[in-house]
Amino acid sequence: MIHIRNILFPTDYSRCSDEAFVRALWLAERYDAALHILHVLLPLESDPHSLKHYLPALDLVQGQIDQLPGIAHEGRPLKRYADVKIITETVRGISAASAILEYSNEHEIDVIVMGTHGRKGINRLMMGSVAEDVVRMATCAVMSVREPARKTSPAHILVPVDFSDHSVEALSVARSLAVDLDATIRVLHVIEEVIHPSFYVTGQTSLSAWFPELEATALREMRRLTARAEGPDVPIEYHIKEGRASLEIVSFAKRQDIQLIVMASHGLSGVEHLLLGSVTERVIRLAPCPVLTLKSFGKRLIKNEEHRAVEFE
Repeated sequence: MIHIRNILFPTDYSRCSDEAFVRALWLAERYDAALHILHVLLPLESDPHSLKHYLPALDLVQGQIDQLPGIAHEGRPLKRYADVKIITETVRGISAASAILEYSNEHEIDVIVMGTHGRKGINRLMMGSVAEDVVRMATCAVMSVREPARKTSPAHILVPVDFSDHSVEALSVARSLAVDLDATIRVLHVIEEVIHPSFYVTGQTSLSAWFPELEATALREMRRLTARAEGPDVPIEYHIKEGRASLEIVSFAKRQDIQLIVMASHGLSGVEHLLLGSVTERVIRLAPCPVLTLKSFGKRLIKNEEHRAVEFE
């Protein structure tokens, strides 16, 4: 099962931070974790007010949480969040990202939940530099939040896989979350296309058309990968697409009304602590829903337990 004891919510009091706060508070209540609320004061910045003057009122947040997909189930009482242990801290730092990372390491944070851009605002194709640096450098999982919550049901969790051991970790976390959200897991593998002039392949551009065994092999390996993942019984669907991985993942998330993407980060050239895999980075920038990025190094969120999946064609 998922093991979370400390959650860090860095805030700059922007609307995007408010969206992240909703999910941070829900995670803290669900996993009986302490919620650390951190604001970093940069040089020449003053903040004479307390955090409560900036964060949404708890009753308002309660209403937002109750509307998250999969939270309000028939016959189950809605949970209250007033008893969550909250630790507020304001620190000064030269860089917001470095201060967040330092706080995370000092307080043994298991998950950082934060908005992907803040008060300055940026366009749709770029993350804020603070969020980008935190996702790249943190030694724990990071949930990045950009869009408001989708009020749809049932809930769906997307897990893109590349058949690595890191994908097994993502599937294990997703299975535990699926129980909490009453969600179906949709496992997606993208067969990467290599673009050639059409006359190279006599007008045929689909790899599956040339190699029909690709999809059958990929499906078989997806099932094997899922069998290795830990976690409770949950509905699991399998999907295979062709194209550019990051674009297909984002497009799938939009079409299938995905509420959460869970995926592993991958370093480039072995420098895992400095770089995200390009696919992960692009998905975080463009995804229509929160993305939980799990690190291929550092803290794991899963404790071993017996498991079995309920599979759907």
